[in-house]
Amino acid sequence: MGVPAFFRWLSRKYPSIIVHCVEEKGKECNGVRIPVDTTKPNPNEVEFDNLYLDMNGIIHPCTHPEDKPAPKNEDEMMVAIFEYIDRLFNIVRPRRVLYMAIDGVAPRAKMNQQRSRRFRASKEGVELVEEKSRVREEVIQKGGYLPPEEIKERFDSNCITPGTEFMDNLAQCLRYYVAERLTNDPGWKNIVVFLSDASVPGEGEHKIMDFIRRQRGQPNHDPNTHHCLCGADADLIMLGLATHEPNFTIIREEFKPNKPRPCGLCGQTGHEIKACQGMPREKQGQHDEFANTMPAAEQEFIFIRLCVLREYLARELTMASLPFPFDFERSVDDWVFMCFFVGNDFLPHLPSLEIREGAIDRLVGIYKDVVHKTGGYLTQNGYVNLERVEMIMQAVGVAEDNIFKKRKDDDENFKRRNKEKRKRMKVSMMKMMLIFWLYSLNSFYRIFVVNFSSPLCINECDHPCVSCRLWEEGWKQRYYKNKFDVDATDEDFRRKVVQSYVEGLCWVLRYYYQGCASWKWYFPFHYAPFASDFKDIKDMFSDFEKNTKPFKPLEQLMGVFPAASGNFLPPTWRNLMSSPDSPIIDFYPDDFAIDLNGKKYAWQGVALLPFVDERRLRAALADVYPDLTSEEKRRNSLGSDVLFLGKSHPLFDFIHELYRTESNEGTEIPAELCHGIQGRLNLDDDPILPDNTVRSPVPMLRDVSQNTAIGVKFKDPPYPDGFVFKAVLLPGAKIPSKVLKPEDWVRGNGQPWRPQLGFNPNRQQAHLDQSGFRALGYVHIYIFNIINVKTSKKKKKKVEHSCFPEFPVKVVQTFCIFTFTSVRQIRTAVRAPVSPEIGRCVDNSCTVLHSLFIYDENLSQDTGGPLHSRDTSPQTTDPLPNWSCWGMLRLV
Repeated sequence: MGVPAFFRWLSRKYPSIIVHCVEEKGKECNGVRIPVDTTKPNPNEVEFDNLYLDMNGIIHPCTHPEDKPAPKNEDEMMVAIFEYIDRLFNIVRPRRVLYMAIDGVAPRAKMNQQRSRRFRASKEGVELVEEKSRVREEVIQKGGYLPPEEIKERFDSNCITPGTEFMDNLAQCLRYYVAERLTNDPGWKNIVVFLSDASVPGEGEHKIMDFIRRQRGQPNHDPNTHHCLCGADADLIMLGLATHEPNFTIIREEFKPNKPRPCGLCGQTGHEIKACQGMPREKQGQHDEFANTMPAAEQEFIFIRLCVLREYLARELTMASLPFPFDFERSVDDWVFMCFFVGNDFLPHLPSLEIREGAIDRLVGIYKDVVHKTGGYLTQNGYVNLERVEMIMQAVGVAEDNIFKKRKDDDENFKRRNKEKRKRMKVSMMKMMLIFWLYSLNSFYRIFVVNFSSPLCINECDHPCVSCRLWEEGWKQRYYKNKFDVDATDEDFRRKVVQSYVEGLCWVLRYYYQGCASWKWYFPFHYAPFASDFKDIKDMFSDFEKNTKPFKPLEQLMGVFPAASGNFLPPTWRNLMSSPDSPIIDFYPDDFAIDLNGKKYAWQGVALLPFVDERRLRAALADVYPDLTSEEKRRNSLGSDVLFLGKSHPLFDFIHELYRTESNEGTEIPAELCHGIQGRLNLDDDPILPDNTVRSPVPMLRDVSQNTAIGVKFKDPPYPDGFVFKAVLLPGAKIPSKVLKPEDWVRGNGQPWRPQLGFNPNRQQAHLDQSGFRALGYVHIYIFNIINVKTSKKKKKKVEHSCFPEFPVKVVQTFCIFTFTSVRQIRTAVRAPVSPEIGRCVDNSCTVLHSLFIYDENLSQDTGGPLHSRDTSPQTTDPLPNWSCWGMLRLV
């Protein structure tokens, strides 16, 4: 899930860590798609060795996307996942390893958050159905029109949890996908593929980190391996820093806010369900054949360079005149640890530390002031020095009262500014509505009035956490009474909360640096203590319980699912969620409260769910375990990672020989045959073998009849109990060349920051010649004329062109108003070297304009010809550059 707002804060404070991906697109010739040749050098001008995929960040957007129609069935979902992986492989082009990790059974500390999210999703689904029914009834009563309700089975995203049939099917599909690519794609022929599916315990990103840690501890590991990790969670940045690998890059989708989403009732964009007016959609084309054909920009990717982030941190964390030697690697570990206080997946953040209020900068400032007194660093190799942490917390505690007062003042100022803004916007809205009335443009009304009115009508709620009134005297007493229902004078209880939080800090840091210290530990409260309560914490924690085991998949489902998702469980297990006689029925409330706890939106609040008692849960399940079928028993068992490779890989013959000899004992990988990778191999129960047909689990895809791939079980190299992985740079590691320049440290130097495209800072930017400027000029004039076309009251005029033969003028006008401003900005911006943002804007505009204009084929291609439209566009005698200029624009 990550840390809310962390990436936004990080990318704004350290902008040079971001690099926009250069992606080579496949081509199409005579209807035949020609894939990208990934054996060629990476167009980003960097070569990656290993690509790691946190698969849950791929599965969710492919199965229930927010910005496009959802897949119709599971088969289409699997194909979408395959295409997404192909696209990432094309961008990164790993040369050694592809590691795909799906979330397995999580530690108990994570299950609390998973439980909260799944209960919320179920509750929001029920509320959405009720809201749609209510709004539909209101719209119909007012005479509005809505399309008939589709009887469609809703995809329950809760099935993306270990132990379900969906996840089992996904694992089988990914095995087929890997075999097909290793057999047929030249770019895969020399790589090793690891698949860690949902049957393997652990979160996906932490299984990846465990693999990296254990390989770093081997003598044959290459310390200059270039890692690339794909995932959207912000905590991946901290995990990458925790590896202390000098070449670590994260790839993720570029976040673009305010994407239009269709209304759940009428299917039109521009408004939400609650603002739906039931206005009929205007036909696009004679038979509405051009409905839903508006060009949509493809989701783009960015790289986050952790080596550049390390440069920033080196400057920010370096301290002079320390009473002990300065160690940058140790200071990075302390920075990662301090980030835990503003939020993570396992602990609630401290009430006085909000990342949006500059909490990390505040902590770093305190850290640099106090570290001279602490006598050393806060952490070492994932272990916390609590005596030194207490000094940091006490320094934060001194400022808590002022922090709460300033938060109140900022909130009041925001309300005042927002009220003034609404007054100004009311006047503008009246002017806009007058224009719409004069032109009778109903489509504009739907797009502008409904869309603009929604965000302006911000609910005037009282100050967050009113009952606690943290800005007034006595805030601590009120907080504990309201949140924990205990008196602030109950020192024993407050100390118990602090002790649990201290244990949590130690557990999280150990989890990031050494692996899961305890599968059973969790924070047993919904809220965090105050920083000023961290007193005498030195002896609050000793160690965690040893040799704990994870839940089994079906057991985890019982711990995180609401009763509404019980259909994914066996019948007798499901009955425990809903039967009034169930001994654990209190674990599955039909409704629950959400405490905003100082936030403004429900998704940011705290779901007040009862914590699951593990002993009671296991006792109840003991009676229903005998009811499991053989298939359910298989899905309830813990699995193993699987290693795949192709026939041309040096390790292929070694693994093939294991199957010939039917070796049942674990065999160590010869490091020299696999880029220094080590581990233990065991024969797979259902192996993929060369010359054996691999059946496709997806009907629309072909079987792999001439398979050349092979698969075998893989286990990471073992280490003795109590072994400590060192959080240091390895001997022989080469620090990448410095990227930041002196001007990068100066804010407000008058130079606009532009994102870098690819890893080469000297990449030459494209320029437009005179023909390009003239083309944009004609576009500017043409759109201006279209916007000013008047619609006849008797008969609608049509704009005829090559792509859309009959396109209503009102639709063209509506669309061109969106395009007009962008084109005018492009015309000015392209006189300077074109940045990636402008390039993408040009690309999207050209896609749009290509559908709106025609080119006179009778005129010479050399001289160009007049731009025209048969009814609306004025003729011009100036020559328009030929279409090659549009191609050039798209390449920009």
